[in-house]
Amino acid sequence: MGKALRKSDSEWFLTQVKQTIKKFKMIEEGDVVVVGLSGGKDSSALLYILKTFQKHAPINFSLYALHVDLGWADLGWKVDTSPLYHLAEQLEVPLQVEKTLISTIVFERRKEKNPCALCAHLRRGAFNRVALRLGANKVALGHHLDDAVETFFMNLILVGQMDTFKPTVYLDRAGLTQIRPLVEVPEKTLTSLSRREEWPIMENPCPMNDQTWRKEMGELVEYLSTRYPDFRQSFRTALLNSPFWNQK
Repeated sequence: MGKALRKSDSEWFLTQVKQTIKKFKMIEEGDVVVVGLSGGKDSSALLYILKTFQKHAPINFSLYALHVDLGWADLGWKVDTSPLYHLAEQLEVPLQVEKTLISTIVFERRKEKNPCALCAHLRRGAFNRVALRLGANKVALGHHLDDAVETFFMNLILVGQMDTFKPTVYLDRAGLTQIRPLVEVPEKTLTSLSRREEWPIMENPCPMNDQTWRKEMGELVEYLSTRYPDFRQSFRTALLNSPFWNQK
């Protein structure tokens, strides 16, 4: 880990992220940005890229990493969090780990049959509270282009709405701006970066991990991409030209 970015990387995905940040005014002078670090490849790539951006950006901003511990250990499930500390140390980014009882609340107390919505709600609340405590005005999430496409199809098929998340959104209740710097980058690019950097990936112990609608939408997106090789980039172009990402 810690290899310098190759020229090809700089010309491709790092340049793309810089353009996304500039286009949507995601990071500005004096911002305090807290990155949600889950231990997966996407959030690890986000922290790595934003740290690289910070070193060369024409603006000054602060960068922190935050992991919300859902409390799996309280249910007897061991989770190795050492990859979080190792990555943060290598990148020289301060890391905050917030321990919670979210898994106990969702699976033991509430015994939710469809626990994902409640878990996500509680996790967001904990994350935003700690981000504010760290003095943040921006929170960065590792959602990529595939996530945006999958969210669109989830809304279309399950809710009957043509919509997806925005690259930048102000959270009124939290008083924070949520940004997604990787939103124009395909997942496969982040997978390649993760393998090249040899980041140890934390295992997700959640029993619902392979039983979600998002996983099914991911399979649908992969099928469409196999049939139509330019599908992802065409969808990206459509989003950039649509009301979904219209920042005016």
